[in-house]
This record gives sequence, C-alpha cells and structure tokens, in this order.
Amino acid sequence: MKEHFRNTIFYQIELTARYCKLLGNQVFEKFNIGISVEEYTILDTLLANNELCQRDIAKLILKDRANTGRLLDGLEKKGLIVRKLSMKNNRPVKLIEITDKGINQAEDAASKIRPHYIKIKEQIANSDIARVGEMLTELRKIMDKTLDIQI
Repeated sequence: MKEHFRNTIFYQIELTARYCKLLGNQVFEKFNIGISVEEYTILDTLLANNELCQRDIAKLILKDRANTGRLLDGLEKKGLIVRKLSMKNNRPVKLIEITDKGINQAEDAASKIRPHYIKIKEQIANSDIARVGEMLTELRKIMDKTLDIQI
C-alpha cells in the first residue's frame, strides 16, 4: 500500500515545526514583547556568540541572508544591535553586536516566554526529549549523505 505524505515522518516534523512557530507567535503577542520571534532568535544568538556577521547569523537561525538582513535592519532601527565594520579573512565585513538595550530586551522576552515553554516541556519526560533529539540528529545525518548541498 502506498504511503501518503501526511503519514510520513517528514510531514510530522514540518507540522510540529509549524505548531512551534504558531505557539511562539502567540506567546510573543500575548505578552506584547515588542519584537518578533525571529528578532528574538537573533538577539539570543548574539547573546551566545557576540559579533557575528550577517552570513553567520543566517546560518545559525536557519534563514537566508536576505531575510536575515531585513530582520537586522529592524533590530538596528530599534537600537537593539549595531553593525561595526571589521576585517575577516582580509575582507571587510560588518559584524553585528548586541547593544545593552538589546540585551535587556532579550532577557525580558526570555523571562516572559520561558514559563510557557517549561510548562510544555514538563509534560514530556526528559529521556523522551533527549531521544527525539538524538533521532532527529540521526535523521539529519542520513539525509545529509543524500543532499547535493551540505547545510
């Protein structure tokens, strides 16, 4: 019997990712965070890895460079990041640095959203979360072998 796409693991992963995005958007709206989930993702990434270039941020947040550029423009207009000209591999690049205002915004957002994600996570055993993570990592490794382009 032919397996329909809706019955595949790929569909389930995509559907779960959409639920995660919807939940994130709802929580950010409910608490009037003042930035989008995507903007928060950039700020959080910069908290962990300060002074990245746009290309590096795009890779880490799984967005293309054009989308990332638009998000960075918005964050810069809000005073949450600054771009600084620097040299990388003998080439000029703009490194992105989170400002004090950006740090405060990211920490405020994290304090508001964390309880909602903890509530969801508490409903799943830690061993199951770890197992799903390991299984997804293994699936990506298998898929990576068949991809023409390495991500």
